[in-house]
Amino acid sequence: MAQPIRIAGSGKNVTEASQSFTFTRRAMVLGGIQGGIGVLLAARMGWISIAENEHYELLSESNRVNLTLIPPRRGWIIDRHGKPLANNRTDFRVDIIPDRLHDKDATVASLAELLSLDPEEVQRIKEDLKKAAGFQPVQVADKLDYAQYAAVSVRLPELPGVAPARGFSRNYPAGAAVGHLIGYVGAASAEDYEENKDPLLITPGFKIGKDGLEKAFDKVLTGKPGAKRVEVTARGKVVRELTTRPDTPGHVVRLTIDAGLQHYAARRLGAESGSVVVMDCLTGDVLTLASMPSYDPNSFSDGIGHLEWNMLAEDDHVPLRNKTLQGLYPPGSTVKPMVALSFLEAGLDPNATVNCSGAIRVGTGLFHCWKRGGHGTVNMAKGIYQSCDVYFYHFAQQIGMQQIAGMARRLGLGQKFPLPFPSQSYGTVPDPDWKMKKFGKPWERYDTVNATIGQGYMLANPTQLAVMAARIASGRELLPRFVVERNQPQPRSLGLDPRHLTYVRNAMSDVVNGPGTAGRARLPIPDVLLAGKTGTAQVRRITMAERRGGVLSNASLPWKFRDHGLFVCFAPFDRPRYAAAVVIEHGGGSGAAYPIARDVLTYLYDKEKAMAALEPLEKAWGGTIEQRMAAAMQRYKEKVALEEAVKRGEIALPPENAVSAAGAE
Repeated sequence: MAQPIRIAGSGKNVTEASQSFTFTRRAMVLGGIQGGIGVLLAARMGWISIAENEHYELLSESNRVNLTLIPPRRGWIIDRHGKPLANNRTDFRVDIIPDRLHDKDATVASLAELLSLDPEEVQRIKEDLKKAAGFQPVQVADKLDYAQYAAVSVRLPELPGVAPARGFSRNYPAGAAVGHLIGYVGAASAEDYEENKDPLLITPGFKIGKDGLEKAFDKVLTGKPGAKRVEVTARGKVVRELTTRPDTPGHVVRLTIDAGLQHYAARRLGAESGSVVVMDCLTGDVLTLASMPSYDPNSFSDGIGHLEWNMLAEDDHVPLRNKTLQGLYPPGSTVKPMVALSFLEAGLDPNATVNCSGAIRVGTGLFHCWKRGGHGTVNMAKGIYQSCDVYFYHFAQQIGMQQIAGMARRLGLGQKFPLPFPSQSYGTVPDPDWKMKKFGKPWERYDTVNATIGQGYMLANPTQLAVMAARIASGRELLPRFVVERNQPQPRSLGLDPRHLTYVRNAMSDVVNGPGTAGRARLPIPDVLLAGKTGTAQVRRITMAERRGGVLSNASLPWKFRDHGLFVCFAPFDRPRYAAAVVIEHGGGSGAAYPIARDVLTYLYDKEKAMAALEPLEKAWGGTIEQRMAAAMQRYKEKVALEEAVKRGEIALPPENAVSAAGAE
């Protein structure tokens, strides 16, 4: 029989039975714990296999199957006759998804070799990768042929992060002629995605409207994406395509624009910096909104290169600005018919005369007429068709600025039109209240004198000038329209006396067809008479010293100091249907504007005559818009290459060229 064991210091005897009992108890506790864990594991396995079966089945399926969104085709933008201004072309493209790249430099180098990318494009890709958020696709190239597309596709296992795709890209058939009108599309930015966490925004090949009508109608033009399911291996290699759901294209937007007229107007502006706006006097439909020089929206939509962007940004003719809506100019004498209407409504007899000797004193200042020798005896009609400044100086002081400003606003100057463009400038119709609020100074008589000939504080954009011409021609409160819509309400009457309108229209006809200032603006169309008003807007003040020494001609001044040339018109004069405004920046005077208006309106009646007038001009200018832009790009590349060679010390310029080279930096 085993003897009990005494544990020192405890006063207890430990027997074999007590040891056995203790072991058994511990074993039962451990067994219970193990059993509990086993039950929990079994319950968890049951929960996973039964209750969460669908969830894990989906996870498993997602490992096996990739779901890729298919960017929707954008809706077309067409003109009033159904001709496309913006459409889509079938396209092979390659993009990079930055957060999937393993070796950025090696990947870009491989793509450059496969796709024969020039150094400028490679540099553009690298810089875009630096700027892009991880989710934002960076375009490598588009408009690829099938061989290039296939060359990248077969090397995808070696090029993680590269995403070749077959889809559609935006196309603008008229190119730069519609740049400011239509705008362009581009990849969504990081800010766009943060604002709207739509996965479509980070889908390679998907683009949103960035400017112009593309931006204004983006929601309408964007369709619904499709989807493609493909089976892949654990390493992501495509095994087979399972199913595809096609995309739904966006809606078509039909504009009031006449595509042929738009293209012609842009071409007719030639090398000038200016704009042409043509409206329908019956409806307010805008038939053309041409601003030149412009940019090619195809370049922006495809990812514009740095050289081309820098060339556009540095051009003093500002091709990145839509002059028809963002350009503000003193309207000059084009406002004189409007001022005459305000005189008539105030009760001035149109036969009242003033003697124009070439200048008139207002307070302590002498205000000159454009004709140094004066116009002699001038009534209202002669004041319009001979554009006599002294006539308007004299009677404006009697009538007052409030009457003139009220008529200006009724005819559309200073008015904010509800147009589908993200950026507009609205100009100024000044009056005493405006000056006090703006400058804290009272209105002076010389302010009225300046404003009455469209100078001083008065500013307008070309679209407002076209609206003014259309309202004078129609007598109705026309609003510019850009989208064809059914059941448009008829514009209401301006409430002007028909006799006043007839008087002013007759005087405007004499500007072109009588003893006026724009005889060369006559239309070469039988039985169609053009009525108009010339305007010259000074961009700098002519000093008395210059007047005494003989005012320099515009041709002898630097381009940016030359006067603007303006012309507003409508035709036919007796049954107005079309109204137009032409503004030529620093054109030297109205003589730069009204020949363009003549040819553009001729196009509406006889396309062959209009083209016959244009073609010899384009030869003298150096070719079509596209040819001149290509030549300008080549000159800019050569200039940049020369400057870089000088910086590297490879070429030493002669001393007389050193200053210009440094300034170009």
